[in-house]
Amino acid sequence: MSAVVSPEPVMRRADWRVLDARAQAQLLRRPVQLTSITTASAVTAIIEEVRDRGDAALRAFGARFDGIELDDFIVGEGELDAAQSGLTQALRDAIDEAAERIAVFHRAGMSVEYGVDTAPGVRCERMLRPIGRVGLYVPAGSAPLPSTALMLGVPARLAGCPEIVLCTPPRRDGSADPAVLYAARRCGIERVYKVGGAQAIAAMAYGTGSIPRCDKLFGPGNAYVTEAKRQVATDQDGAAIDMPAGPSEVLVIADRGANPAFVAADLLSQAEHGPDSQVLLLTDNDALLDAVTDQLALQLAALPRADIARRALQSSSAIRVESIEQALEISNRYAPEHLILALRDARAWLSRVRVAGSVFLGDWAPEALGDYCSGTNHVLPTSGAARFSGGLNVASFQVAITVQEVLPRGIQAIGPCAVELARAEGLDAHLQAVALRLQAVAS
Repeated sequence: MSAVVSPEPVMRRADWRVLDARAQAQLLRRPVQLTSITTASAVTAIIEEVRDRGDAALRAFGARFDGIELDDFIVGEGELDAAQSGLTQALRDAIDEAAERIAVFHRAGMSVEYGVDTAPGVRCERMLRPIGRVGLYVPAGSAPLPSTALMLGVPARLAGCPEIVLCTPPRRDGSADPAVLYAARRCGIERVYKVGGAQAIAAMAYGTGSIPRCDKLFGPGNAYVTEAKRQVATDQDGAAIDMPAGPSEVLVIADRGANPAFVAADLLSQAEHGPDSQVLLLTDNDALLDAVTDQLALQLAALPRADIARRALQSSSAIRVESIEQALEISNRYAPEHLILALRDARAWLSRVRVAGSVFLGDWAPEALGDYCSGTNHVLPTSGAARFSGGLNVASFQVAITVQEVLPRGIQAIGPCAVELARAEGLDAHLQAVALRLQAVAS
């Protein structure tokens, strides 16, 4: 049986308890998946054009998508200086404060090199090296995101990456967003290019006359940016990527004690990102559903980006569940980018969370703090990728190299083990490489 409560004008409502399996699956389907075939085809054409024509293609796409055709993509020192001086002191201070808090959190979680003797005369080590050249993408389509420049730039700097390239879409006057530029400079990034969209991903993956080829690409974006990252990552001539990080999403689990205004504000904070964003509310209380619905309509009326948020809400749902336990089961199935537990004892439920990009506990932890300045990273897995991937961190910008040092007594200690395994696998050259050394040590 499939039954959905009469749709509300702002956000559809559904009752999970009376939906059949197919209807439940459809309710959790992300909107971007519905257009993936069309998106993939368009992105393929963009990538091929950039690979074939380089900077000329970037100029043409800039005119087509950004409304400006630039002769030179790089941001010069003069524009960086002007961006810094043009911001208010309050905004510069906020960027500086957020950068420091992000650095504090990420520095505390950095991986460490180590070494251990696994047998007498056998030393195994793990050493860390920064990725040589990384490409950072900072969206600025419907809204500039200086916070993303911090989320990418701070861990890249902590990792010690020697070359950092940043691409961000130009404004119609040919300039880049000043706050994004200041945030980039705050992270020590000197190479900033005014290129956006899938074409920016292609440029950093393959290189053009102006933009150097990068080893690994980072950053969120819309469905086209995400698809471009996927395509270059599967091409042997392309670049590695951080994770699938596409349209934003949040899942809120709220009980009857939750503040409806807070819940609605959290839903709208993600809905306003873009029309392909998705927000979900799960609750076991009908009164809260009604109150949140009222708050959504009230708060939407005052939002400058209300039209964008409304479009996102069209593919979003407020879902009545049997219990908070069931809500967490659904959340684990959905694997949200952001998970807000608006519960009376939120930490007590944390052990039930198996998959999520980032979790926000209680009524006083809005997801917006994670976007900006709590210290955690807001570049998180979307589209269900939280099932197998975590958020961005310093290790994302490093490679781990293992080292083995073996002394004569070491080959004596573990060589027979290798010989036996090689014999079992029928790899005689492997066996010989060890056996010869065992013979040399014994003689």
